[in-house]
Amino acid sequence: MLSSTNFWMGFAGLIYLFAGVVIHRKEIGARGSDRLITLSCIFIAVSLAIFAPEHFGGPEFVRNMVPSYMPAHFFWPCFVGCALLAAATSLTAMKCVRLSSTLLGLMFFLFVCMLYLPFALKHPGNRMGWTFVLRESSFCAGAWALTGVCSHASSPRQSKWMILFARLVLAIAAIYYGIQHFLHSKAAPGVPLELMMPSWVPLPSVWVYLAGSILLVAGISLAVNKKARLAAASIGALMTFLTAFLYGLMLIFANGAEETNVALNYVADTLLYAGSALAVASALPRESDGAQEA
Repeated sequence: MLSSTNFWMGFAGLIYLFAGVVIHRKEIGARGSDRLITLSCIFIAVSLAIFAPEHFGGPEFVRNMVPSYMPAHFFWPCFVGCALLAAATSLTAMKCVRLSSTLLGLMFFLFVCMLYLPFALKHPGNRMGWTFVLRESSFCAGAWALTGVCSHASSPRQSKWMILFARLVLAIAAIYYGIQHFLHSKAAPGVPLELMMPSWVPLPSVWVYLAGSILLVAGISLAVNKKARLAAASIGALMTFLTAFLYGLMLIFANGAEETNVALNYVADTLLYAGSALAVASALPRESDGAQEA
């Protein structure tokens, strides 16, 4: 049975996907080999739209994530839900992108500082803690990469530092995630969380090791700034593939409201990671443009 929250999550994602493709159709068709990179804003917007309904009276775990020292616990999830929809609308319509991407990156940065980093420091041996820290940091990196692109003409120095931050954060996350794929080969690939690879996937370890290899090589390339744009785009392409052909199929095969909610979250999570990596790629120069700046 489909819950109302799951319905609105799926409906919001489809609406923003349709609107994004319609609005950006000319740009998508004209970019040739950069077509996937052009989809970065659409991917981010769709993911944010999927997450938003969970913050309006959705699962209890969303409310429980608000730190105990913050007042008005019921206010903050709704506030974040509104912020997610506002950012999704801005990125879809390509209006006020510099403002929305700056604030979106700040929101993910605050999530790292207030929620995930304290847990990771308290439980340093728990791989999930560091996985969440690097996931949210990567989302922040993608948003601030868009800010760097938008501010290149007016604030070139600020743009340079924001893009450098985005590249290094994505590199560290990709290297860590790549290693985790080799250490936990039964876990579903992408962002290496607790979900195990479904039994219906043929040769599951092969896919996990392949994803880990791509992440590891791309992460090292980003870290040393060699073919960095291609590396970031490769991470985005991998996550796009996993969204469509693994987590998308898990959503189709989901049985019950709880499984559907988990699948929706993995679809949005992986697609947001894809969009963030592609946003970083869009901010990096092509190899043909000459030597890249450190």
